[in-house]
Amino acid sequence: MSTPPLKEPTPRAMDRDEVRMPAASKAKGLKFPRYFTKAGRHPYDEFVWELRSAVINDERGQPVFEQHGIEAPSTWSQTATNIVASKYFRGKLGSPDRERSVRGLISRVVDTIVGWAEKQGYFATAEDLRAFADELTHLLVAQKAAFNSPVWFNVGIEKHPQASACFINAVNDTMESILGLAKTEGMLFKFGSGTGSNLSSIRSSKEPLAGGGTASG
Repeated sequence: MSTPPLKEPTPRAMDRDEVRMPAASKAKGLKFPRYFTKAGRHPYDEFVWELRSAVINDERGQPVFEQHGIEAPSTWSQTATNIVASKYFRGKLGSPDRERSVRGLISRVVDTIVGWAEKQGYFATAEDLRAFADELTHLLVAQKAAFNSPVWFNVGIEKHPQASACFINAVNDTMESILGLAKTEGMLFKFGSGTGSNLSSIRSSKEPLAGGGTASG
């Protein structure tokens, strides 16, 4: 039997020590062995953390972004810290709600994904689910893998997060569809994705219009 796809219910935080799996999922779910992590030891404890500042200057040397007291792994470059702080931390800069830790950022994303998996009974046992959470956390902190920007922007923030990096939009040979493309692209851009358009269905400049004349191109 094929593994059921993940759906996207409302994100919520999950306590790693209180995972409860639906009974029916124990026989059907995915087994997930550990590779980088150890059971009972949080992946964050494998890394050294430090406080940093993220400052990005313009061509005149004037700061265009500045955030201090950022918690980051000691192995991360300053460039990585600047990018994460300026692009992916959510909340108004300077407000109490502003994200200020790579640890918190990764937990926001991982806990949301793990919450979806728990609700859908995606893994065979609670230990498999914890193993997945720990392994994914390790990969992200160690920079062995990384999500695309829309995941960091939206997962754990939006009710139905847009997490794909790129969309291909189909355009029909009608004025309504052609003009609607601008709205569709704008909403995709809003949440950080890129778009492409399939214009193959639009008639060429050699083809006639319904009301007479020929298309403009």
